[in-house]
Amino acid sequence: MGSLNRNIAKIALPAIVSNLTVPLLGLCDTAVTGHLGHPRFVAAIAVGSMMLNVLLWSFGFLRMGTTGLTAQAFGAADRRGCRLMFTRSLLLALSLGFLLIILQRPLGELLLRLIGADSDVSALALEYFRICVWGVPGLLGSMAISGWFLGMQDSTRPMAIAIATNIINILASILLVFPLGMGFPGTACGTLIANWSALVLGLILVRHFCKGSLPLVQLREAVDFRGMRRFFKVNADIFCRSFFIMAVSLGVTSIGARMGELTLAANTIVMQMFFLFSYFMDGLAFSAEALSGKCVGARDRIGLRRTVRRLLVWSFGVAAVFTFCYIFGYGAFARLLVPEAPVLARVGEMRVWIWLLPFASVLAFIFDGFFIGLTFTRQMLVVTAAASLAFFAINFLMPSESATAASRLWIAFEVYLFIRGAALAALYPCSVRRLWMRKGGVGAEVNIS
Repeated sequence: MGSLNRNIAKIALPAIVSNLTVPLLGLCDTAVTGHLGHPRFVAAIAVGSMMLNVLLWSFGFLRMGTTGLTAQAFGAADRRGCRLMFTRSLLLALSLGFLLIILQRPLGELLLRLIGADSDVSALALEYFRICVWGVPGLLGSMAISGWFLGMQDSTRPMAIAIATNIINILASILLVFPLGMGFPGTACGTLIANWSALVLGLILVRHFCKGSLPLVQLREAVDFRGMRRFFKVNADIFCRSFFIMAVSLGVTSIGARMGELTLAANTIVMQMFFLFSYFMDGLAFSAEALSGKCVGARDRIGLRRTVRRLLVWSFGVAAVFTFCYIFGYGAFARLLVPEAPVLARVGEMRVWIWLLPFASVLAFIFDGFFIGLTFTRQMLVVTAAASLAFFAINFLMPSESATAASRLWIAFEVYLFIRGAALAALYPCSVRRLWMRKGGVGAEVNIS
């Protein structure tokens, strides 16, 4: 068990560090634009970043699907399969990235209509988006590379890519905005430079990892129909699942925005507490993806069982720590973000939902990781769709009173999270039994050529 704990920590801890760097970039962009002399620049960054994040969420399968399939090939000692996964995921990422550049005008206008910002902010946000979109191929390519590294049981190199990208983004934005006098477009150019730098750095690290060469296969092999069928099936399921997750995320923002600025501010603080917990749980989920996929590829039933049990212990331990911290420290955390007494009082009214967040969501995070490692993505899609419907069904009955509506919103959100986790936990035993009983064994699934 000691070696298993070390393997979990080896993957989870660098992933957590990578996740914790994400807010720093947002803070820097806000600070840079905040010194440009008008609040509309800050609002435009928020809207433009949201437009890019929608694309990032939509194509998250480039990271998740690559991890599960690569981990299975790694566990089976299928070197050709690992090379195929690298080539296929990178090829798909770059193809989608350049397609988004071609479609940038209608995409930008559609996203702006969905967000609904005012005209001055929309014009600046669209300018930001149209500069940043030229870096999307680099961003998607680096996502695919990070997913491949995780499948190869390495989260240290993805951490290095994430940290270096954020540092480059921060430095480039500051340099372009102020010393070089580019103003607001300089922040977008900084992001553009950082995204292509991430791809270049990722390729350099892959080359070093593979002792001097990139793990590529011939194009004819990479686009072979039989091998691509499973690759696209897994990624298509995750792609569709992402839309339900985005719908709930946008629903939380949209519903909260109708409750008045006081409740909206309090909701934002509660959501930040959820995000903080998610940064840690995502690290454990990455471990679940990599280690469970490796066990499946190696046909190691006992190893898979031990991995699942150990990661559940880790996950509930993290949830218990966060619950303890939130019970006794939610007020201090809220005061760090907002000093206004009315907002703090409203956060206090929501304290029960803060306390329940870790245990309501812990199973959703960790079983997402297990199912990605098993590449049982269809079950994930169906469960997420059902949970999302529950979220909107509960909110459909929301009363008009702001405080009651806020409670109903968080009940709906936590029920959504709980359904996702509990349903996947219930499906897991029969899913694993079916995996081992497949005709031809697991090896037939692992050979992704």
